[in-house]
Amino acid sequence: MTTPADLAPRVPEAVHRRRWAVLGVLMLSLMIVVLDNSILNVAVRTISTPAPTGLGATQGELEWAINSYTLVFAGLLFSAGLLGDRLGRRKVLVAGMVVFGIASALAAQSGSPAELIAFRAVMGLGAAFVMPATLAILMNVFERDEQPKAIGIWAGGVGLAIAIGPITGGVLLDHFWWGSVFLVNVPIVVVAIALLLFLVPDSRDPAPGRIDPFGVLLTVAGLVLLVYGIIEGGERADFTDPGVLATIGAGVAVLGFFVWYEIRSDHPAIDMRYFRNKVFSAAIAAIALVFFALMGVTFFSVFYTQSVRGYSPLQTGLLLLPLALAQLFFAPRARHVVDRFGYRAVTTGGLLTIAATLAAFLLFDHDTPVWVMEVVFFLMGAGMAHVMTPTSVVVMQALPREKAGSASALSNTFRQVGGALGIAVLGSVLSTAYRSGIEDELASLPEGARHAAGSSIEATLAVAGRMGVDGGSSLAWAARDAFLDAMHVTAVWGAGIAVLGAVVTLLFLPGRASSRG
Repeated sequence: MTTPADLAPRVPEAVHRRRWAVLGVLMLSLMIVVLDNSILNVAVRTISTPAPTGLGATQGELEWAINSYTLVFAGLLFSAGLLGDRLGRRKVLVAGMVVFGIASALAAQSGSPAELIAFRAVMGLGAAFVMPATLAILMNVFERDEQPKAIGIWAGGVGLAIAIGPITGGVLLDHFWWGSVFLVNVPIVVVAIALLLFLVPDSRDPAPGRIDPFGVLLTVAGLVLLVYGIIEGGERADFTDPGVLATIGAGVAVLGFFVWYEIRSDHPAIDMRYFRNKVFSAAIAAIALVFFALMGVTFFSVFYTQSVRGYSPLQTGLLLLPLALAQLFFAPRARHVVDRFGYRAVTTGGLLTIAATLAAFLLFDHDTPVWVMEVVFFLMGAGMAHVMTPTSVVVMQALPREKAGSASALSNTFRQVGGALGIAVLGSVLSTAYRSGIEDELASLPEGARHAAGSSIEATLAVAGRMGVDGGSSLAWAARDAFLDAMHVTAVWGAGIAVLGAVVTLLFLPGRASSRG
């Protein structure tokens, strides 16, 4: 419930006057974190090719190159938010940018998939201190009545980064080696740090919580075990394997123990009391589910455009542009739609739109017209904008202003966990379905070579390239057909997850006003 105290100005006048400049700097800091993943999405196919063009990464290694970043990111976000609340959000934001910049430079020089995975994890460490601080600072430089507008613009910055990332990655990969997609982060980080120190005020929680290192360890360990088991099941195309089941079971057990421990802790890494607010919980769940669906689909769409359709990285970036531009256009305007129709209707409609666009991947074939793909990507971006903006506002306004760092961290934790699980689960569905579809074509190969060649479409195409014109051409076509079938299966799974999110928001989100817990 809104009180007169909530409406009274609480932002110093000097800060209030430069609030839009501060928002611009925060968006630049946020964009570099988002930009990195959107660039990497275009580069995964190049990184999967053998040296010297790429690193020869398998599909599982590519999933880990993405998930090593997101799992460290997700596991540390809440503690990073608490550190910002305690030490000062600007200090923590600048420190995170420094770590992110250094790790980006090291990732660019990786000599193997293992090195890339390790440096991506360090990048996730830096990013974990960046994202919650940007939203927490935003909540402390804008009055409550301007916060929805500011959050909408902040969310639009994500769309801008998604728009710039694939095109930037395509240009870099057309002219430089694959490591340039990480090295480009460094000059942006330098500029952002200078502007942060010059323009952005510091803020902190007057009553910050204590750090819970054991809770953080449990979070990361549980998520890594769970995701490792899921990815390994996809690699083996056998989720009944005892080793796979044991790893997944261990991950679930550790995460269950984490929840039990946090409920009883007097300084939890994640305060479970927040989830007593059904509106808050529903918004968090919607964020996790939409990223589960979208990150998994984004992962395989790049292989569809490049490996099946034969487009270059730059052409792929341009093909994905409507998705990003739709987010950039609709995210700042979604609040007006919410004012008219309410949080429940807008968010549920956005999730159903995403589900429909994911189901539309069933129409994608070897020669689907480009305009059909562009319409689908545009509608997907529009749907996402009408989910992320309302749910971000609900999450941030469900908790008191001084807990902005915690609210931001929770929102982004579940976003990253949802994305990581989406890549792991949907990537494993894709891998299992692809291996099943191509195994007959690879039956004449030795067992070890057959397993390696069936691990991904790129591995199969590499084998086809060494077989000569006749046999190689036939295998290449079979690989593309098998991938399309696997992509269709995976898209149905993604659409189902989006529908599940729509059910959650329809049942639990408020109509025209969020509630405070």
